[in-house]
Amino acid sequence: MKEKINKLLFKEVSIAPLAFFRVLFGAVMFWSILRFILNGWIYQQYIQPDFFFCYFGFEWVKPLPAFAMYLVFAIMAISAFMVMLGWFYKVSISVFFVLFSYVELIDKTNYLNHYYFISLVAFLLIWVPAHRYFSVDAIRKPSILKQQVPRWVIAIFQFQLGIVYVYAGIAKLNPDWLFEAMPLKIWLPVHSDFPVLGKLFQYEITAYIFSWFGAIYDLTIPFFLLSKFTRKYAYLAVVGFHVITWLLFPIGMFPFIMIGATLIFFPAKFHQNIIHKVQSLFSLNKESFSVQSTQSQKVLSKKLVTTFLVGYCLLQLVFPWRFMFYPGHLFWTEEGYRFSWRVMLMEKAGYVVFHVEDKETGRKGDVYAKDYLTPNQEKMMATQPDMILQFAHHLRDEYKQQGIAEPAIYAEAYVTLNGKGSRLFIDPTIDLSNIKESFEHKWWVLPYQKTLAAQ
Repeated sequence: MKEKINKLLFKEVSIAPLAFFRVLFGAVMFWSILRFILNGWIYQQYIQPDFFFCYFGFEWVKPLPAFAMYLVFAIMAISAFMVMLGWFYKVSISVFFVLFSYVELIDKTNYLNHYYFISLVAFLLIWVPAHRYFSVDAIRKPSILKQQVPRWVIAIFQFQLGIVYVYAGIAKLNPDWLFEAMPLKIWLPVHSDFPVLGKLFQYEITAYIFSWFGAIYDLTIPFFLLSKFTRKYAYLAVVGFHVITWLLFPIGMFPFIMIGATLIFFPAKFHQNIIHKVQSLFSLNKESFSVQSTQSQKVLSKKLVTTFLVGYCLLQLVFPWRFMFYPGHLFWTEEGYRFSWRVMLMEKAGYVVFHVEDKETGRKGDVYAKDYLTPNQEKMMATQPDMILQFAHHLRDEYKQQGIAEPAIYAEAYVTLNGKGSRLFIDPTIDLSNIKESFEHKWWVLPYQKTLAAQ
C-alpha cells in the first residue's frame, strides 16, 4: 500500500503543466486586479462603506485608510505580474496570497466562491516549485532549473478543481434546481434578446434542460478531463459552458479562471508545445529552460508531504458538509452555505427594518439600513441572518454611545426565495442585541414554510 501511494504521489513527471498553470494564474489575476482598480471597486467596497461585516473570528481584520487600500491593490497587481513571470516567485506568491486573502476578509458582503478558490490556489502555489521552469528565476539562477517534479504537485491542483466542480454539482441535486428549474426559470427569460438561443429562453423546458445539464456537467467534467479519450471534447464543453454563463450572468472573471485552470488536466506535451511557441515568439534562449540542473536540491520528506496532502484533501472534502449539523432549510438560513462551492443556486431577496427601543424610557423608533450601508451591503445583509445580527449589534453599540444605556434591537425582515412569496424571516419579538454571535444554530430565524398560509 505504501509503495502504491509513493508511486502515485511521488512519481517524477514533467514540470511544464505546473509552470504554465503559474503563468496563466498570474496573468488572469493581474488582469482581474487591474479591472477591479479601473472599475472603481476599491472605493465602492473598501473606502465608501462606514461599516463592514467581518467574518466571525476575524473581527481584527480592518480596512486601511484610502491611500493604503489603493497601495494594497497596487502591490497585489505587481505581485500577480511577478508570479506570471516567475520573478522572485516565492516572495511574490506569498505576498499575493496574504494581500488577496486580507481584502476578502474585510467584508463578507463581497464574498464570492471564486475568491475563495483563488486564495486556496495561491496558498497551494506557495508550496510547489512552479518557478523552476519557464521563469525569470530560472534564468537568473540556473541552479534551480528543474524539468521534473513529483506527481503530487500537479495532482493537488487537479484535485482542487475537481472539488469545485463535483461539489457544485452535488449542491444542484436539490428539488428546487432539478424539479422546479429554479432559479433558472426566473433568470433565463430576462435574456430573451440573447443571440440565437434567446427565443428558447422564454420556454419553461429550456430552464429544465439548463438545470439538468448544469448538474450533470459539474458532476462529470473532472472525470472526462482526466481521461485522454474524452479530454479534448470535455475541454470544449468547459469553454462553451463558461463562455455562455459569462455572457448571461454577471459573474466576473470566474469563467476565465476556470477555462485557464482546467488546462492543467492536459498532458505535459501540450504545455511544452505552448511554452516552446512562446519562447520562439519572444526569442528566448531555449537552453535556459531545457538543461536539468545537477545541483542537489533540498527535498521535503515524503512523510511530511503525505501528511500535508492528506490533511488538506480531507479538509476540502469534509468542510463543505458542515451544513448538515444545522437544522432547517439551508437556502433559508444559509448556515454552512459559504465556502462550500454552492454557485448560483438561488434567487433570494429581502427587506429589513430595525426597531430600536430604549428599555429605560420605553421610547421606540425605526432604523433603515440604507442610512448606514451601501446598496450592495444592504442587499446582502437583508437575506443573511449572521449579517442581520452583526448590524443589530452595530446599532446597539451606536445607541449606547449616544447615551442609551439599554437599547433593544428588533428586526422585522421579509424574504422571498426562488420565486416563492415573501415571508417573515426573523422572529420580530427577539431582542438581537442580547444574542451572541457564534457558529451555533440561529434559532431566532423563523422556519421556512414552502407554502404560505392563507391570509
